[in-house]
Amino acid sequence: MSQIQLTPAQRKEHRSEAHHLDPVVMVGGDGLTAAVKKEADAALNAHGLIKIRVFSDDRAAREAMFQTLADELNAAPIQHIGKLLVLWRPIPEKEKTVDEDRMPGPRDFKVLKYSKRGGQRPEVKTLRVLGNQRLTPGGQVKRAKPKQISIKKRSQT
Repeated sequence: MSQIQLTPAQRKEHRSEAHHLDPVVMVGGDGLTAAVKKEADAALNAHGLIKIRVFSDDRAAREAMFQTLADELNAAPIQHIGKLLVLWRPIPEKEKTVDEDRMPGPRDFKVLKYSKRGGQRPEVKTLRVLGNQRLTPGGQVKRAKPKQISIKKRSQT
């Protein structure tokens, strides 16, 4: 994979956005391992713009890690300042699931109706409540009240 090329203006904008971020991936003494690459990839998928902290004193090694991460993760190198690396990659579009397209619809509730006589079992009733209705504590279905209109607005119409 190759890294994303950005204009200096785009890079500057991403640098300003990353200023307030905390590092989400830490590279320890073992260096750039497969686990670090996997975590960086997951963080890029979730956030798009991430900071990586490298606990190494060798600047050349940090620069090599920066370029390696950008190449292998198909990300744009934004900034390498001290022990912090900033990478950016556009967040991929999420595939819609069936549940996201659903609108609020009828819901079924089970309501217990207790008898007036003490020794009998309560009757279980299933009530269907539509999107504009609500269920009262007594087990009754009521419609939602219409939106209140002020007296001033009522007189204008």
